[in-house]
Order: sequence, then C-alpha cells, then structure tokens
Amino acid sequence: MPNDSHMGGCSCGRLRYRLRAKPLIVHACHCRMCQRLTGSTNAVNVLIEAEKVQLLSGETCNTHALTPSGHGQTITRCKTCQVAVWSEYLVFSKRSGTPVLFIRAGTLDQPDQFPPDVHIFADSMQPHVNTDDNTPKFPAFYSMKDVWSKDSLSRLRLAAAS
Repeated sequence: MPNDSHMGGCSCGRLRYRLRAKPLIVHACHCRMCQRLTGSTNAVNVLIEAEKVQLLSGETCNTHALTPSGHGQTITRCKTCQVAVWSEYLVFSKRSGTPVLFIRAGTLDQPDQFPPDVHIFADSMQPHVNTDDNTPKFPAFYSMKDVWSKDSLSRLRLAAAS
C-alpha cells in the first residue's frame, strides 16, 4: 500500500479521512442488522485501530444503534450529509483492549482495494448473493486467533498495550 495511506469521505465531500495503515481484516457482514442499517445485502467493514484513522476535514456526529449482542455500536457520521463513515462496536473494542473502527468500505475513494477477507453471519446471507468460494464464511462470528493474520493480532496487542 503506497505510504500506508488510503483516503475516504462522505457523499457531500466535507468529511475526509485517511487510513494510515493497512486494515487488520475486512469483514463482509451479512447479519440482519447490517442489512437494515445499509439498506442492502451486507456491510463491508475495514477494521483498523482508531489511532490509525486521521480525520482530515469535516465535522462528525455520533449515533448509537443497538446490536444483537445488546452492547450496541457507536456510528460516526458526517454532520452535514449524515453518511455513516465508521462504527465502533463497544463489545469488540472492550474484548480487544483498544478502540477498533469499522470503516465503511464504500466511503473509501478506492473501496475495491480492500475486498472481504471473511464473510460473517453467513446464516442470514441473502440467497442471491454470490461470493468467492475461497473466502471463508462463518455462520455467525469466529475466533480471531483462528482467522486474523499474526501481523494483525500483533498490531492489536501493541495498540492495546499503549
């Protein structure tokens, strides 16, 4: 990844951000909540340490949404156009020991650079969705140590220790 930097933003263009590292992992989530929140078949989320996301311009506002776990997520949106640019799942950050943002891949300038590494909540995947047979699919979530690369797990441990 050139300069470990990828740019993204909202639909009105006021909010701009930069990823300062490659993703930890990329999820395609097919849970019913992601289907409802996106109005689509799934959400593609680029997971990255919060400290590796730089807000370049624009103002954000946060909303809270319930999740099936009951812990909820904080959705960060452009204050002007209300496009969701990332979320923080509170239970995930608590478990990992560091804030991890789930960047909405569609808000990246080049979202095709980060195809899904894994499909989660495949039990509720819409039947018309075609996926790559080589990309792992899990009925719900998974054990991070079984799926994440050693490099990503190491980055997460380092971020949690700082």
